Amino acid sequence: MGVIVWIRGWLECDDEQLSQVREIIEADDADRTYSGGWSFPPRQYNFTNWVFFGAEIAAQYLDWFLEQLRSLARIPASDDDNDLIVGLFLVSHEIDGMSGWQVREGSVTIRAASQDHQFLDEQDVRRSVVRRAASGAVSSP
Repeated sequence: MGVIVWIRGWLECDDEQLSQVREIIEADDADRTYSGGWSFPPRQYNFTNWVFFGAEIAAQYLDWFLEQLRSLARIPASDDDNDLIVGLFLVSHEIDGMSGWQVREGSVTIRAASQDHQFLDEQDVRRSVVRRAASGAVSSP
């Protein structure tokens, strides 16, 4: 078993940006290996559209996801309010721990995650240990 990364998060965007988000995601991973973690609510409410992501991925694909997220962050403003896409992702790496990825101002900023979210990281590590033990793999990441 390789190193695992758990990703949870969302993006906020307008209608035109949402169309571009869909296009980028669909074009980027035709077999939907990890892009299947993206979820588009069938009905958006009010003025902000939401796009969610949740997946447990092999660490070797983390750079792929980060580049996809950077592409999404670069989608330009599409109306007079000049709002760019914003979002937040909690990324829990089995070895490196948790970080917070902020999508804002056209880029992705990576910082240490808040201590308030560490319970998610602890849960992920417990899952990993149990899975490794069940598979006969070494239990320490």
